[in-house]
Order: sequence, then C-alpha cells, then structure tokens
Amino acid sequence: MFNVPPVVVATVVALIAVHAFRMLVLSDEQDLRFLLTFAFVPARYDIDLVSGGSFPGGFGADLWTFFTYAFLHADLLHIGVNIAWLLPFGAALARRFGAWRYAAFVLVVAAAGAFAHLFTHRGAMVPMIGASAAIAGAMAAALRFVFVPGGPLELWRGGANSDAYRVPAVPLLATLRDPRFLMFLVAWVGLNALFGFVSVPIGGEGQEIAWQAHIGGFVAGLLLFNAFDPVRGQKFDVRRSR
Repeated sequence: MFNVPPVVVATVVALIAVHAFRMLVLSDEQDLRFLLTFAFVPARYDIDLVSGGSFPGGFGADLWTFFTYAFLHADLLHIGVNIAWLLPFGAALARRFGAWRYAAFVLVVAAAGAFAHLFTHRGAMVPMIGASAAIAGAMAAALRFVFVPGGPLELWRGGANSDAYRVPAVPLLATLRDPRFLMFLVAWVGLNALFGFVSVPIGGEGQEIAWQAHIGGFVAGLLLFNAFDPVRGQKFDVRRSR
C-alpha cells in the first residue's frame, strides 16, 4: 500500500476526477443526464419498458455502461471505501499482471458484475454505480496467488523477495480448499449479506449495496485469473504441498 503501482494511482485519480467533475462542474440536471448516460440501468435493456430515445447515449451507451458505471460514485464515503479496498488488492494485481493486463482485467470483471446485476434486476430503473464489483474481481484474483509459499503475504514475515509476485499460482480447486481463502470468503460474503439482505443503507438514504454485482465480479475474478495471469511455471504438485 505504501508503494502503489502507477496504474493503480491512475485508477484512483480517475475515480476522484470523475466524482469531482460531477460535484463541482455539473448542475443537478446535468448530473442526472450524466448518470443516465454512464451509469448502469437495467431498464435500458428491457424492450417492454424502453421506447426509442428513453435513455441518452443510444446504442453506444448500451455497450459502454457495462464499464463506465464503475467510475461513478454516490458520495465521498462511497468512493473512499472503494479506494481503501482498491489500494491493497489492486496493487497486488497490478504488480503481477502489469498495467495493461490489470486494466483489461478490471474492465472485464466490472462488466461481469453488471451482467450479474442485470440478471437479478431486470427492468430496474435505479442506476447502479461504483467500482465495488471490479474491486471484488481484483480481490478474488489476488487471492489466487497471495497465499502461495514465497508469495506476497510472506513479505510480512520477512520471507519474500522481489520475486514474490512471480510465484506460480495454485490451481483454482486448491485455492477453494485453502482454509485462509475460505475464511476470507465467509467474512466477505457475510458483509455483503449484511448490507444486501438486511438493507443497511450506505452513503445516505436509499443507497444500498448491489451485492449481486459484487458476487458476479468476484466469481469472474476467480475464473478468469488464469486467462490474464502472465506468470507461467511448473504446475502445482499436490504431493509437494502436503
């Protein structure tokens, strides 16, 4: 967290810049149009609800809102919490993937979160915003390699070196059986359940956690990690891990 990769710094700057632009430059009416153009609105894809020209942006927005919603936030608390989660997990992922793979991966898992939200909120008019689904995907990907022997977490024990992010990851099934991963997963799912099922408001009245999008981003991060991971090496030997 104290030596954040430039691409993660750029991500944070982009999130803050977009929020500052909305708060300081746009009027309320302009901001509403901005939200309808760049936030993810499930009703946009419901033919029975949407007539021609109902949402600004047209066909282009039908595509880009799967990604651009992640750059929008409700208030300073919302963006602050997301940045706090992005810094450790995004930094770990960027150190392993490099800037371009990191950027592509984050956009893909953000889209996965939007698809999950669309599937569970068909016809909803309320816009979904926030980088949480993308960060959940980055978190899941980081958990695929941070626990391996010689990996990043050994930095805290003084056992890792500059090659900590180049250690080959274990297979997905091995990750799913790791007690440390399972403990983290239970805690994270519990937090999402608290804010989702109990409907605890975040960042103000009427703003709730889009937990389905979080789950979508997280699952995508787990499954797509290998497709983006540049680290190649010997396959994980189950016999040596015992």
